[in-house]
Amino acid sequence: MRKLILAVSVATLLSGCFDDLSEVQAHMDTVKASTQPRVEPLPEVREFEHIAYVSQNSRSPFSEPRPEAVQDRFLQVQDCLHPDPRRRKEPLEKYALDNLKMRGTLGDTGNIWALIEASDKTLHRVTLSNYVGLFHGRVINVEPTHVELLELIPDGAGCWKERTTMIQMVENTAMTSN
Repeated sequence: MRKLILAVSVATLLSGCFDDLSEVQAHMDTVKASTQPRVEPLPEVREFEHIAYVSQNSRSPFSEPRPEAVQDRFLQVQDCLHPDPRRRKEPLEKYALDNLKMRGTLGDTGNIWALIEASDKTLHRVTLSNYVGLFHGRVINVEPTHVELLELIPDGAGCWKERTTMIQMVENTAMTSN
């Protein structure tokens, strides 16, 4: 029985090989005659430009970013506002304001300190006349909800402009359950 099934399947396969293909060939000839071969030109090959990779100048993608730094050289122009280049930098002056978060306050109504958390998870206490941020931001007001800063922004011509900005208290998103 097996031999019979095998013989029938082989005969069926072989019978398909000897069919008349003249219609298919005629259709292929008409398609070839009616279409024009169109080959797109090859794109121009640009000359390879080698760029040397120097990893010493770049930060490793596997390490924490270091706090930002501001250029300490000031183009001093007479008769205009500029920061004091001899003033000693405070710890929070190496962080951009968006890397700082106000977490709370300490003190009473007469003397209040703001608790500022830096991006490296260190907590700092600031009060009036402390400096914060990259643009020489001097603390001018400490409130329970925010800290006001007076920053000096370079105008590009060697002078500096004053700008008032704030660091808002971060809302605590953790809910306590009773």
